[in-house]
Amino acid sequence: MELNGKVVVVTGAGRGIGEGLVRRFRAEGAKVLAADIDEEAVQAVAADTGSLARTADVADEGDIRALVDTAEAELGPIDLFCSNAGIGPSGGVDMPDEVWQTIWEINTMSHVYAARACLPGMLARGQGYLLQTVSAAGLLTNLGAAAYSVTKHAALGLAEWLSVTYGDRGIRVSALCPQFVQTDLLSSLASDPAVAGWVKSATISVEDVAEAVVQGLAAERFLILPHPEVATYFERKADDYDRWLAGMRKLQASLGLEV
Repeated sequence: MELNGKVVVVTGAGRGIGEGLVRRFRAEGAKVLAADIDEEAVQAVAADTGSLARTADVADEGDIRALVDTAEAELGPIDLFCSNAGIGPSGGVDMPDEVWQTIWEINTMSHVYAARACLPGMLARGQGYLLQTVSAAGLLTNLGAAAYSVTKHAALGLAEWLSVTYGDRGIRVSALCPQFVQTDLLSSLASDPAVAGWVKSATISVEDVAEAVVQGLAAERFLILPHPEVATYFERKADDYDRWLAGMRKLQASLGLEV
């Protein structure tokens, strides 16, 4: 996909990766609707980039449908929907059910809602693109964050299913799987002295992520990996799952991340 002239929706656009995508997509000539639950943040991004701004809670299917309706009414048929919003609290299986449910709705069901809202129009036109921000946690796992890892694995499974089911009907799907990125989501982890050095050595900028996304969309690759080493880790996991699990346990112990 070439972005010039395309109509794009980006959720979680008030900061971080979402903001970076809005800025890069606009630089590429796309018409963008930027959405975020933080109205002040997304309005600032939109004003600075010349984008359309809307406030939305991605855990609310009605809000997602409203985004699609607004984009189509004011910008035209949606070419690319970037389902990017996500949260990543740490904790194990003993987190309260309501916390698990909130993470599930934001990290997984938001992608389902986006697909439900976008697919009818895209299928009728015989073309469309769904980009889901999954995280390397969806391919590997996230130490110390059970719900984040589980919901990101589910998001990856959905992206795979969408690609298999609709790929021959003109629908393209990509899963964006970065590792550490300079965002607010990373700040709490990077502040831990036990892991700060490790995190810093593998951290890239949101601009780096946006560049990887533009390249990935142009090539229509399913996996977009801003950190190329994630592909190697994924291969090792598939090659010898038990060895990989043992290695992750060793890493977890060395970093003192047991929950």
